[in-house]
Amino acid sequence: MKNIILTADRPTGNLHIGHFVGSLRERVRMQNETEYDDLFVMIADAQALTDNADNPQKIRDNVMEVMLDYLAVGLDPQKTTFCLQSEITALPEITLYYMNLVSLPRLLRNPTVKTEIGMRGFDKNTGVPVGFACYPISQAADITAFKANLIPVGEDQEPMLEQTREIVRAFNRIYKTDILVECKAMLGRNKESMRLPGTDGNAKMSKSIGNCIYLCDEPDVIKKKVNSIATAPRKLEEPGDVENSVLFTYLRAFCEDKHFEMFYPEYANLKELEAAYAKGGLGDGKVKKFLFDVLNDVLTPIRERRKEMSKHIPEILEILKKGTQKANQVADNTLHEIKRAMGIDYYSDNSFAEEQIKKYSNK
Repeated sequence: MKNIILTADRPTGNLHIGHFVGSLRERVRMQNETEYDDLFVMIADAQALTDNADNPQKIRDNVMEVMLDYLAVGLDPQKTTFCLQSEITALPEITLYYMNLVSLPRLLRNPTVKTEIGMRGFDKNTGVPVGFACYPISQAADITAFKANLIPVGEDQEPMLEQTREIVRAFNRIYKTDILVECKAMLGRNKESMRLPGTDGNAKMSKSIGNCIYLCDEPDVIKKKVNSIATAPRKLEEPGDVENSVLFTYLRAFCEDKHFEMFYPEYANLKELEAAYAKGGLGDGKVKKFLFDVLNDVLTPIRERRKEMSKHIPEILEILKKGTQKANQVADNTLHEIKRAMGIDYYSDNSFAEEQIKKYSNK
């Protein structure tokens, strides 16, 4: 079986460190180390409109911002196909056919959808937009259009992938085919990477909440955001709570032993630092300073590459255009297979015409 990788991000703003540890870092690793047949990275602008329909300019303005972030973290156009969701014409039609395979209650029970509805504040007066409720179906169309079986995502997206697998099973069963393939999640390297909390302590870092450290943030901005992270009040000599500290969650996601040699030689590794903090006598200020040094070390090369890439916008636009053209060809082929399995490919050959002529000539 082919290994086809698909990932996507909504262009509602710059990408942040939660995206980086939850998915982007894994995409780059897979691009460089994994044997695969195709790797598609999609800018999900159509899905972004499900809760931004009144502000499409926001989506338009952020398409290039996301492309710059992709290239800055190390995604390579020679190894990766970048594409724009709204320009892949087969996807809405595939979504339409899948809508008949899923009930509305099942969609609204999806834990990720329920969480996202709460985060966006859809209330009883405005209600949940139909397009937003159908988000999992649209995502299933994206994944199956490319027959992707490996999906680098954060832990919070696993319920969405399970919904995709349910649709695949239902389609293959109902139409007695095996053209659609099931996918599996490729999760971050540790539990902190799977779902990075926000700087405000919220369970998830989110652009819509504004509790993010962005990949393009300058050092002074990173320092300000790190210093704003709330910590539990305690006296210096009192033990610190390592497990529930946002500071140590970030360190577990980002720091390496080399960072101690570079910035905090009093300790050899994170295990020693955690032990000292848990014992007491180590203040949050020193931990925040170390965390800033670690994050700035990780983000500086990304930020610098991004600045350099921003000088080559025409070339980047061409990369996105050519990738979208390739994606269209692949999705069109899958759509043809789907319609053939369903028996609604009326004009792909002469079989429908022959059937009708034979049927009515005998009457």
